[in-house]
Amino acid sequence: MRLLSIVMAAACVLCGFVLSQTAFAEELGRTSDGTMTHLYTLKNNAGMSITLLDYGATLVSAEVPDRDGRFADVMLGFDNIEQYQSDDNQYFGCTTGRFASRLAKGKFTLDGKEYILECNDGPNHLHGGGERALSKVVWSTEGVEGDSITFRYVSPDGEEGYPGEVEVRITYTLTNDNTIRMLHTATTDKPTVINLMNHAYFNLAGAGAPTIKDHLVTIYADKYTPADETLIPTGDIASVEGTPLDFRTPTTIGARVDELNDLPGSGYDNNYLLREGPLVDGLRKAAKLHDPASGRTLNVLSDHPGMQFYSGNFLFGQKGKGGKTYAHRSACCFEPQLFPDAPNKPQFPSAVLRPGETYKHLEVYAFTVE
Repeated sequence: MRLLSIVMAAACVLCGFVLSQTAFAEELGRTSDGTMTHLYTLKNNAGMSITLLDYGATLVSAEVPDRDGRFADVMLGFDNIEQYQSDDNQYFGCTTGRFASRLAKGKFTLDGKEYILECNDGPNHLHGGGERALSKVVWSTEGVEGDSITFRYVSPDGEEGYPGEVEVRITYTLTNDNTIRMLHTATTDKPTVINLMNHAYFNLAGAGAPTIKDHLVTIYADKYTPADETLIPTGDIASVEGTPLDFRTPTTIGARVDELNDLPGSGYDNNYLLREGPLVDGLRKAAKLHDPASGRTLNVLSDHPGMQFYSGNFLFGQKGKGGKTYAHRSACCFEPQLFPDAPNKPQFPSAVLRPGETYKHLEVYAFTVE
């Protein structure tokens, strides 16, 4: 990887955007179509750093301290662009969409017209589809300033089967209290559907640690959306009480995961209805992840009504950063979102975006120690 710039002064101009003394950029390599990709690193005054990639507007790493001040990278990812473009990459840290999560049978109807999408997850459409999903294209870097970076992508009308030319932005901000804020926005020139989120995989013991089953999880939800055998919601709403899905009090991931062996993926992959209040700066508390051994703690917040909790059921031992192995259930995901299959379920919160409107989704990953 070739270093483009390490900023020593207060600020300098590189390729039309500003880099502050807390950020630097480097080339990662060229995609299969010859497009150069770039990594960007932000570091705060507390010593925490995050690295981002313009391919998929991806979070590559997050170096966070434990209770003794020792830093570790807690996100799954890769060291080269070839792996990011390979089947080893199960949406590690990327921005998913246009519609994150699943759409039944790869289709939806909007204003009386049916749209056909790629079925890339058995009989269903997942996370925006195939080779031109938002997770699989190189975004332009609109600006890097001190604590923030903004990526932009214009998805043409009809890309992956979706209607409308959609302009998408995501701004990542790293604050001095070890918080990552992710603001997704989108506009369209035709009625369309949209659901954007980040898909980071976490192991607070450090990426490559052998299991996530010893981590404690709290999910701030009393209800969930039951799903069929292909993980498409039935349209019903059910209580978590008395089920293995009840994380209203801190519970280890491994405590009841084996009770789900008769479900697809043999583990957690479920959409929760987040409680509406009390809100923190307009955000719902979504989930809390805690590693008792290190003390590292992650709090997830969002202004969207749902969240998919996924326990790394399909990790298969691929080699990640530094040659570390990502074993089955060695990381988990918290995916704030609109509900899966919302465009096909009129009783769910709407995912429709129309001209003149702006879609917004604010996600927060707040790291602390306990």
